Amino acid sequence: MSENRVLELADVDSGYGDVQVLTDLSLHVNENEIVCLIGPNGAGKSTVLKTAFGLLSPWTGSVTYHGDQIGGMAPEDIVREGIGYVPQTDNVFGSLTIDENLRMGGVARESGLDRVIGDLYDQFALLDERRKSKARTLSGGQRQVLAFARALVMEPDVLLIDEPSAGLAPNTADEVFEHVQAVNDLDTAILMVEQNAKKGLGISDRGYVLDQGTVRFEDAADGLLDNEEVSKLYLGA
Repeated sequence: MSENRVLELADVDSGYGDVQVLTDLSLHVNENEIVCLIGPNGAGKSTVLKTAFGLLSPWTGSVTYHGDQIGGMAPEDIVREGIGYVPQTDNVFGSLTIDENLRMGGVARESGLDRVIGDLYDQFALLDERRKSKARTLSGGQRQVLAFARALVMEPDVLLIDEPSAGLAPNTADEVFEHVQAVNDLDTAILMVEQNAKKGLGISDRGYVLDQGTVRFEDAADGLLDNEEVSKLYLGA
C-alpha cells in the first residue's frame, strides 16, 4: 500500500457557528486505501467530512490535498481538485432519471462526460439496466450506488462517504459495502464514516476512533477490531 498522503487534516478545530465540534484533530488518507471513522453519536465524524469538503471552514489547523492547502475552499472548487462527497441523506435527485443524475454529477467537467458515464454503466450494471428510471423508484441500496456513481463522474482521487449503510437492511448493507470496495478498486481512496463499526472496519485498511471531537484511537483496521478497549467502548463487545 502506498504511503503517499492524498488527504490530510492536521490540528484542526472546526464546528458550527460558535459551537466547536472538532478539537486538535489530525488524520490522513493514503492513496488507494479505505479509512473508516467510527465513534459514538456526536463524536464529530460527519463534521470531519464536511470540513474536508469545504462545507465547513477549519477554525484552526490545515486541510491539504496532495500537499496543497484546500481548507476553506468552496465545495465546487474542491470537487474540481479531485475530492468527491456522498452525504448520508439527500444524495440523489429523485425526480431525475439515473442518467440525468449522472450528468448532473459532471456539470463541472470540461470534456469526457459521455466516456466516464459509459465506464460507470460498465462498472455498475444495475444503473445501466435502469438508466431511464427515476431515481425515486430505486431501493435504498440502489440509491446509494447511484450516489457513489454520481460522485465518481468527476473521477476523484478521494471519495468521502457518510454512513453508507444507514437505514439499510443487513443484506442490502452488505451489497453497498461491496460497492464501496468496487469504488476503491478503481484506485479511489475512501474516507468513510460508518455506524456499523465492525462492518466498516471489516472492509477498511485503517481506522480512527473519534470521541468528543478528537481522535481517541488510530490503527490498522484489524488492530482496532482486536483492541479490547475499543471493542468494549465502541464495538458493543
